[in-house]
Amino acid sequence: MKTDPTVVAQVVDLITRERTKALSVREWQHRIAGYGYCVRDTQYGQIVETLPHHVPVCTLPVDLAA
Repeated sequence: MKTDPTVVAQVVDLITRERTKALSVREWQHRIAGYGYCVRDTQYGQIVETLPHHVPVCTLPVDLAA
């Protein structure tokens, strides 16, 4: 994964804000899908990807792991 640190910081900020607003993990995943992101389980842990092309953005911070 080679991404711009500024973009990664913005995406993590967005998904963190949306997690605080959501009442459940399912709702949170639906909310971030509206912004064009998803969380996917891999052998390396959970990663944040873009939709619909599934381009990896960053690993999901541990405090947000579902």
